[in-house]
Amino acid sequence: MANRDLLLKILDEAYGRKAWHGTNLRGSLRGVPPETADWRPAPGRHNIRELTVHCAYWKYTVRRRLTGGKRGSFARKGSNWLPPSESWKDDMRLLGAEHRALRSAIASASQQQLAKYERLIYGVAAHDAYHTGQIQLIKRLRGRGGRRGRPSA
Repeated sequence: MANRDLLLKILDEAYGRKAWHGTNLRGSLRGVPPETADWRPAPGRHNIRELTVHCAYWKYTVRRRLTGGKRGSFARKGSNWLPPSESWKDDMRLLGAEHRALRSAIASASQQQLAKYERLIYGVAAHDAYHTGQIQLIKRLRGRGGRRGRPSA
């Protein structure tokens, strides 16, 4: 049987609470200016804004599966890798809203639903942690993520 409190703790640590592994997804985005969020480390590579919307989308997907929601009901058109909005702040707001909505769905889910979707819930937390690492690397490559504001040699 799934432990609701543990699932919420894992989800929150990967997104916005203090975690043993260092920064979390929300922390990795804090203070990132739009020009850094839009910067690509190489042609064809994802930028921070795309990663942010991608994480929001997968939080939505897990929530939709957990609640039996209608497919295609995400706030933006498309799936998986979506274009960012006109506003970096809107993209960050979307991520926060999707995290809160997923958290709420987990809090109100039955034990049967939690048991059925437990793997997806901790998977989306691992997904946040994975993309946090990518975001930290992109910031470092851009030259704004290090303690001195420059990448290491």
